[in-house]
Amino acid sequence: MGAVLSKQDILDLVERTPPLIEGPIELEEQIQPNGIDLTVRSVALIASGGQIGSVAEERRLSSHSPLEFDALGFLNLPAGCYLVTYNEILNLPKNIIALGKPRSSLLRCGVSMHTAVWDAGYCGRSQSLMVVYNPYGFRLSRNARILQLVFFLLTRESSEGYGGIFQGENL
Repeated sequence: MGAVLSKQDILDLVERTPPLIEGPIELEEQIQPNGIDLTVRSVALIASGGQIGSVAEERRLSSHSPLEFDALGFLNLPAGCYLVTYNEILNLPKNIIALGKPRSSLLRCGVSMHTAVWDAGYCGRSQSLMVVYNPYGFRLSRNARILQLVFFLLTRESSEGYGGIFQGENL
């Protein structure tokens, strides 16, 4: 039967080669009883429309414009949609998937994170959609912990790992 990985399971997998997670800012602070917090590396404004068709050749990803942190390492974000790139690199084995949820402090500020499934076999520095719903905006620091990733052990190892266009992204 599948299961959610515990803190100790995650720490054990961080010691493997390749590690489940590479490059945490502060592992002891980021590790949670049932997951790990991912931190902000960069933020970009979504700068164009996108397209998803019925076949891969019809996919057109939106362009984005990187935002610059101020001298104190913060961004002042008005309400809107942003693409966040995380510091941490994930190396999921073929028997583990992950799901991400926003940290509750983010939600209490009127901000949410939208994610997809991290498939078994995925490797890369991921990105997610951050939406600032708060009409007064939101101030975000570089390296802030914004998303908790929860890992699930599959009932059986996947015969083939993730093979999509985002494999190895942002490395």
